[in-house]
Formats: sequence, structure tokens, C-alpha cells
Amino acid sequence: MVPPVQVSPLIKTARWSALIAGIIYGKRRYDHLKPIAAEERRIEEEEKKIREEKERIAKELAEASEDTILK
Repeated sequence: MVPPVQVSPLIKTARWSALIAGIIYGKRRYDHLKPIAAEERRIEEEEKKIREEKERIAKELAEASEDTILK
């Protein structure tokens, strides 16, 4: 086997700098998007409750109309 090649200190520094910059960017981006996602989840929950309530009312109306037709 061939012994490993010495990597230039400039390349090592650039790799570590890119890694650290990526971690910092990811953390900042996550902190920016987290409240937006929480708000979207809250809105989706409200819409789901409204949708379920409408479905429940529609089902009750359908059952009531069925009962009146059968009588």
C-alpha cells in the first residue's frame, strides 16, 4: 500500500472553515425557520378543527335528512 499523502495546511484550513461555516449557517437557518414552522403547525391545527366540525355537521345533516325521508 502507498502511504497517505500529506494534505496541504491550506486545504485542511479551508475544509475546517467550510465545515464550521456550514454548521453556523445551518444553526442560523434553523433558528429562522423554527418559528415559521411552529406557526404553520398552529394554523394547520385550527384548520383541521374547523374541517372536522364541518364534516360532523354535514354528517348530522345527512343523517337527519335520511331520517325524514324514511318517515
